[in-house]
Formats: sequence, structure tokens, C-alpha cells
Amino acid sequence: MATTSRFRGVVFDFFGVLTFNMVEVISGFEDREKIRRGTFLRAWADPLGQELFRRLELGEISQTDWDTGFAALMGVPSENLLARYLHDAFPAHLVLKVAKEARAAGVRTAVVSNSLGRQPYDPYAGFDLTGTFDEVVLSAEHRVRKPDPAIFQLVLDRLGLDARECLFVDDSEENLVAAQSLGFSTLHALDERVAAAQLRAVLGLPDL
Repeated sequence: MATTSRFRGVVFDFFGVLTFNMVEVISGFEDREKIRRGTFLRAWADPLGQELFRRLELGEISQTDWDTGFAALMGVPSENLLARYLHDAFPAHLVLKVAKEARAAGVRTAVVSNSLGRQPYDPYAGFDLTGTFDEVVLSAEHRVRKPDPAIFQLVLDRLGLDARECLFVDDSEENLVAAQSLGFSTLHALDERVAAAQLRAVLGLPDL
């Protein structure tokens, strides 16, 4: 199957694009923990919360370190906090299907994730990223994270493509702006069905 797309590559964010919407994931977490809605985002917005995420995504601290620090900000138990938080981050099957079809049609595909570590909890387990995508770049493994231009350049080098040949898909406006500044075309993905349909149209793939 050939594609009529002008893009030779598509780069996908992981959390919130290849998984369920993260707002829904966070809401589910708060409901299970029996804490007030908005508690997680308030902790995330706290300078200490921001620093904990930054250091985890760069591989500077362990998941256990993050669990302890972030749990204190929310007032919840720390044990296995990351796993509890990401309990509902299930695969976005419609978007993953588009990614597979695009690759089969000759479009190079990659994942660039501000990763949250893989031990003791692996949020990528069950996704078969290396079998589905041509390249997988996890921030903690390279000590660089979005929106740093270096991580975008790393994935471009691995794909053997120029930014102007690629579409970047993310749920973060900050990351989309960074990618645009480097020459990527972008797609803001907030809803699985909408994003999958938009991708099919842009990549010239047949509707289901």
C-alpha cells in the first residue's frame, strides 16, 4: 500500500498520544485515591513537582525517588505511586493502528517520549514500541528531554530525515511550538478518534 502523503516521517509523543488522554488518566487516579480533583495538577505545577518530573525524565532520579517526593506534595502514600498514577494509560489503539499502516506504506515512524523510567514500573510494557516503530527515543536514556531541540535532532538523525519532511504529533503545545521552530509540521492530538482521523487524512491513508 502506497501513501500520497508529502511526509516521509511521523514522530509520535507517547503519553497522551499513544495512550489514553492524560487528563482522563489523572482524573481516574484521583478518583481511585479518593483525593480532590486537581490535586495532581497542583502538585505538578509546584516548582518542586516540576523539578521532580524534569529529573525523572532525564534519568537523574529513580522512580522511587519520584514516588517519595511527589507523594509528599499530594499527601498520598508513596508506594508504587507512578504505577498507580498511570493505571489507566492504556494503548490508544486507533492511533497505533494508523502508525502501523503508515509504516507499512513506507513512511518512517518514531516515538519520542519524555520517559518516566522503566523500573520497577515499565509504562511501555505491552506496547511493543520497537516492533511497531522504526525508532524509539526515550529521554532518560539520552539525558535530554522535550522541548530541547537536541532530542528532536536525535530522532531526525536516526530516521535519516529533515524536519521539513516530518510530522510531529504531541498533546503538549510547548513541545509542538518547539518542533515547529525546527521545521516540523505538527498535529495537536488530544482525542484518540480525532487524531487518528486527522492522521489518516494528512498521510493519505484510507478511512476505516
